[in-house]
Amino acid sequence: MIFLNLWSILEWYLRPFIKWFFRKTTRLCELQRICYGDKSGAARTCNIEKSLMLSRTQNVKEVVSYLDSTVLEKTFVPANFRDILDPSISIILRVKKINPKLHTSFVYSFRRCLEQIWSYRSLLNDVEDLRTLQFDSNNELHEEKLLNLWSRLVPDTPLESRVTKQWQHIGFQGDDPKTDFRGMGMLGLENLLFFATEYPEISSHVLSHSLHPTYGYTFAIVGINITSMAYYLLKDGSAKTYMFNAKRCLPNIDLFHRFYCYLFYEFDKMWIESKPENIMEFSMIFRKFENAVRSELADPASVFRIKVEVDTI
Repeated sequence: MIFLNLWSILEWYLRPFIKWFFRKTTRLCELQRICYGDKSGAARTCNIEKSLMLSRTQNVKEVVSYLDSTVLEKTFVPANFRDILDPSISIILRVKKINPKLHTSFVYSFRRCLEQIWSYRSLLNDVEDLRTLQFDSNNELHEEKLLNLWSRLVPDTPLESRVTKQWQHIGFQGDDPKTDFRGMGMLGLENLLFFATEYPEISSHVLSHSLHPTYGYTFAIVGINITSMAYYLLKDGSAKTYMFNAKRCLPNIDLFHRFYCYLFYEFDKMWIESKPENIMEFSMIFRKFENAVRSELADPASVFRIKVEVDTI
């Protein structure tokens, strides 16, 4: 640990000289070397982010600060990208003495990295807003989403009443699910509803596992635990691997929900494969699962997709 701290300090002081040396020998700035040398996706975008955050150039710091302000103002959305990014990129090109006519591929790659970095930061705010929004039984929209969750998961069995023991069938602890959402707020409900809506066959498959007489578990409560895990992976930056390697879309709330669905499906697989003796093994298996996910996310080349496997459990 001491060695790592000493190396970090040494690297901080040597960084300007290292950058100067490579600039002289390659005639490319650090941002160019990353865009031309690193594979597109998490590897490239994370290194571009690191380079921008460590920059000591005042103009670059101002660009970063400006982009951060658009996130706080909730204006960093695709419709505004041209107005926000064009002047920001122009400043970087001027400061780094990059000719855009000679380096068109750099401009394209760099723009994509900026879109990903600050879309991720916008997503952090959106997820936090949902997490801190508590379920309100007096809110018609909240109630509608909760009832929709039941109808999606158990379409052939109507609820006898709003408060009923039937909720325990899909893994809530008591007669009224609202108390189970306290930790993750509406984020927990939104995740469960997305899973049941977008992946009806898979969520039904997972629910059937949760009702198994030997290996059963509380579907909704486990789902909320998965929400907590996804939230902290997003918050500490681990989820950047998943988000930045999703080539077809930028980080947004929909992509976060899909990340959650992947985690839920994969946890269910590990749970069944572990053949637990009882629910008391949950903490141990969940911790093992999180460690496995973190190890996978540590590889910037990792791509996460739900691979459906039919079993006879």
